[in-house]
Amino acid sequence: MTGQKEQKQWRFKDTKDSKKQYFITLFGLIIFLIAARFISDATTWPFVWDSPAQAADFVSRMLPPDTGYLNRVLPALWDTINLAVFSTVLAAIISLPLAIMAAQNTTPHRLVRLGSLAIIVTSRSVNSLIWALILVQIFGPGLFAGMLAIAIRSLGMITKLFYEAIEEINQEPIEAMKSTGATMPQVFVYGYLPQLMPSLVGVSVYRWEVNIRESAIIGLVGGGGIGFLLNSAINRLRWDQVSIVLIVILATVLVSEVISSKARAAVT
Repeated sequence: MTGQKEQKQWRFKDTKDSKKQYFITLFGLIIFLIAARFISDATTWPFVWDSPAQAADFVSRMLPPDTGYLNRVLPALWDTINLAVFSTVLAAIISLPLAIMAAQNTTPHRLVRLGSLAIIVTSRSVNSLIWALILVQIFGPGLFAGMLAIAIRSLGMITKLFYEAIEEINQEPIEAMKSTGATMPQVFVYGYLPQLMPSLVGVSVYRWEVNIRESAIIGLVGGGGIGFLLNSAINRLRWDQVSIVLIVILATVLVSEVISSKARAAVT
């Protein structure tokens, strides 16, 4: 009857289907056991059995947190927030023309689109820590190398989502403006941009939230920020200082998630 949910129709499995399902399950189980064997051979099991005692000893050395270390942690936290903000803004600015060249309905030429897609894939394929390792060798350790590393990593994600939004845009206002003789800059500013701004802002704010977390660890490889203090405390075996750094990072990430959620809800 129309409007009623269609009932599932059961199909009898013959011998051939049953054997096929059996062999697929058996093959998956064999792959799982082989992988488990490789992992087991590469694992030092006495260390694993001793891990609960080691974890308890490790936590005991982290408590109580060294609150006096906050006089160094808070300035580094400000550097970390600046890293996230400036890298996100830089990536968002560059992503706009790159997304236009990558989208099928706005690219000037097929080769231009292929080149833009290659940049996007390269950006998304390499982790920000790897970019930081490379850029620290070029620009030296510090905030500038860290900002560029996070911006390059962010560029791929923001551009990909943005050019997909361009390809799904409503073409009726665009065609109407073109039929009245509007120039391409006018079509973009008054036709494309109003439809794209919510997507661009929402994606950028979400990426800023991700970059807060990445900025917190980029200092481990010389990118500056609070990660540098974390690495320094670990190297000096000052676990009480490590714990206060981790608490500050956790609080910052939680606050950034709340801000990001509210900002994205306001523009979508």
